[in-house]
Parts: sequence; structure tokens; C-alpha cells
Amino acid sequence: MELSEQTCLVTGASRGIGRGIATELGRSGATVVVNYRTSEGDAYDVVDTIEDVGGSAIAVQADVSDPNHVEGMRDRVHDAVGSVDVLVNNAGITLDTTFREMTWDEWETVLAVNLGGAFNCTKIFYDDISRANEGRLINISSVIGKQGHYGQANYAAAKSGLFGLTRSLALELARTGTTANCVAPGYTRTEMVESIPEDIQDSLREEIPLGRFAQVREIAGIVAFLSSDVSSYITGEVIDVNGAIDL
Repeated sequence: MELSEQTCLVTGASRGIGRGIATELGRSGATVVVNYRTSEGDAYDVVDTIEDVGGSAIAVQADVSDPNHVEGMRDRVHDAVGSVDVLVNNAGITLDTTFREMTWDEWETVLAVNLGGAFNCTKIFYDDISRANEGRLINISSVIGKQGHYGQANYAAAKSGLFGLTRSLALELARTGTTANCVAPGYTRTEMVESIPEDIQDSLREEIPLGRFAQVREIAGIVAFLSSDVSSYITGEVIDVNGAIDL
């Protein structure tokens, strides 16, 4: 994908899928804003990786669950690279436990980051993406938002909420020519999945018709496509990248 005219902000981009997305966008020529909350060293590693492949990137710290942090991030981004054309809401956390044992804090914290963070970033960068020549909003959800999962009521609710948020914003942004889409990955080979005991990984793979986990590059490639001009007539879609696990 050719993205040399685009400035892309990826939240939660210091590791995992976010890191892969940021790197792929940079490889495609975009100027990339690498957002992180606490992993400063990892975020600057992503910046170095993008610059090593000829791209341009900056790292900006902000807790997306705090609108004041996001406003500060917007100001720093505008000062450094100008307005944002592509917003990728990727930041997310898990606090897993059964619903019976789940506390209010565990519920609210996951919703605040995974869904509230997407609201905050979209709200605060709305003018940027709606005025951009090729404006793009891309929300990273999960197959868990479609299927649910034992012990993840908070995470599933937040990721499912991104579907409705995306489709509603697609209708509102359409008049500006900006698109809004959602990517819903299945189990993806990240540090988090690699930390799962091997026997559980095996049982998870058995549920997937393709018989394997996704590679991060397979998710990142979809995001790069949605960020490009060749996707300009796709909006309001939830794109599954899950090996047919929910068929």
C-alpha cells in the first residue's frame, strides 16, 4: 500500500498487534505516531524499526482512557507532524475473571480503555480525520466481541461495543468522504498468546479451521489496506481475520 501522504496515529502501538500495524504503516510510507501508555522503551524501538525501513515516526505517551491525556497527545502530534489522516484505535487491556467474581473496577477499567479510549481518541481527532483528503478511522476489535469468552465479559462487551461505534461513525463521517471500519482479529501470535501454556495453545488451534494462529503481519496488512486509497469505497464494515473460527 502507498501511504506516503498519510499521517497515521496508532494507539497502543508499543507491542503486539499495534506494533505490527505501526511498522507496516511506516513501511508503506506513512508518517506514524506511535502511542504508548507505559512502555516507553518498546515504543522507541518501534520508531527505530520504522526509521530503519526508511519511514518516519514519533512516539507519544498518553493514557487513552483519560481525555486530558488524549488532548495533550493531539497538541504534541500537531506540533510535531501536523494533523492526523488515519486513526487506528488499537489500545486495549484485559482483566479476566468470571462475571460472578468481577469487580466494578475490573469492569470499568477494561471498558474505559478498550471502548472509552476509542471514544476519546475519535472525539479529539475527529476534526483531523473528517477534514483529511483520505480520512480513515480503523477500530481494532476481536473475535471475542462476536463470540464472547468465558471469564471475559468486560473485554467482550468492550470489543462488541466497537462494532456499533464503527458503524454509527461510518454513517456520520460518510458525508466528509472519511471511512470508518473495524478489524476483528482472532487468536494472533503475539507475546500474550505465546505466554499461554502449550497444551492450551494446542486446544485453541484445534478450534480454528485453518489450524493455526494469525500472524501479526496478516492483521497489519488489512489495516494498511484500509488506510489506503484503494479502500475508499469500503466503510461501516467489520472485517474478520480469524481463520474461520466463528463460522
